[in-house]
Amino acid sequence: MALVDRYGRPVTNLRISITKDCNLNCFYCHREGQMKGKREMTPEEIERIVKIASRLGIKKVKLTGGEPTIRSDIIEIIKRIRPYVVDLSLTTNGTVMYRLAEELKEAGLDRVNISLDTLDRDKYKKITGFDVLPWVLKGIEKSVKLFKLVKLNMVVMKDLNHMEIWDMINYAARIGAVLQLIEIEVPRELMDSWFFKRYFYPLKPLEEEFAKKAVKIKERRLHRRKKYFIPTENGVAEVEVVRSMHNTVFCANCTRIRLTADGHLKTCLLRKDDLIDILTPIREGASDEELVEIFKKAMMMRKPYWI
Repeated sequence: MALVDRYGRPVTNLRISITKDCNLNCFYCHREGQMKGKREMTPEEIERIVKIASRLGIKKVKLTGGEPTIRSDIIEIIKRIRPYVVDLSLTTNGTVMYRLAEELKEAGLDRVNISLDTLDRDKYKKITGFDVLPWVLKGIEKSVKLFKLVKLNMVVMKDLNHMEIWDMINYAARIGAVLQLIEIEVPRELMDSWFFKRYFYPLKPLEEEFAKKAVKIKERRLHRRKKYFIPTENGVAEVEVVRSMHNTVFCANCTRIRLTADGHLKTCLLRKDDLIDILTPIREGASDEELVEIFKKAMMMRKPYWI
């Protein structure tokens, strides 16, 4: 049985935040749209939710945070949910990948997304609050050797790191990673904020440049995003562009549902009125059938943010 919302969008991906805590302090972080709170799911509870999701056709899971690798039981979580999925990935800031990558791979992790906004050590400290870039780069280069796919997530910010885009493209080509360029994303009510006006850097003109330079272009099903294969001095770089602001095509092709660290299904990163508690029913003894109905309720609440 597959879940399809009222807009005809099948849900095949579950994005699970396993903690709100992080060992960095990136000033732009949206914290996966989560509010403050201390409740966290246990590995057993995460496993049960993933098991229910897999019955409903959701076979791809991405673990996020906060920073998921700071949970001491991250290996157990991966081992528990691996049997229920066909694709298991992790989004991380990469600070401990230099020592944890092998264990994650052995536990069953398929691929990783690693945040990397700059190759400049001083600028990295300014963005994250910590001087750990050498360790992150070490972890990235180890991960490339272990996983079938490593993506570098670069949040592009005007006058801060936008001038480094081509340096990052060359770096990604050299090490064999995919570079994912990401526009800053905010809800409607923050579009007039100083933060958005100060740092938003539109990527559409860059995509037009990529289209002219690329030797090949592919389109991903998720959000209909394009992947550009761009020649560089280090070989051909694979570059994806994530433009979600006012992007109706992006929303119309969304296949994700989210699970917050405190056990709420969440239908959209930018919405604040769409949380459905699934953890409390689990702790109160809900049956599998009751949990299926909670998922179905979440499906009926899904709607494109930009329409």
